[in-house]
Amino acid sequence: MSFNSLEDLEVYKRAFALSDEVWKEVGLWKDFFVRDTIGKQLVRAADSIDANIAEGYGRFHYKENKNFCYYSRGSLLETKGFIHKCKNRELINREKADQLINEIDQIHKMLNAYISYIGKKKQEI
Repeated sequence: MSFNSLEDLEVYKRAFALSDEVWKEVGLWKDFFVRDTIGKQLVRAADSIDANIAEGYGRFHYKENKNFCYYSRGSLLETKGFIHKCKNRELINREKADQLINEIDQIHKMLNAYISYIGKKKQEI
């Protein structure tokens, strides 16, 4: 397995697409209070997932890359928690919320695999 650029990482591409989907969903909300409170937090958490993968990818040492992937995983679970709140508060319809949660679960598995992969090349040398 070789990753020549950030765009080669499927986990990065899926996290990026997820953040765009969350952005579009929150953009549909009309109520200022809802957008200003949970909406901003949800968008920031979702945006942080791919942003941390990218920042880690750009770091020199594999341990730094792993650390940023751990931050990304934290943001992923934060996003999942906010999606559950939005579903419960009827801000996102059930079908859309379930679809987003399913995608988050898939990204979580991919991110865990990527974290396991990071540094293995170094250890094999």
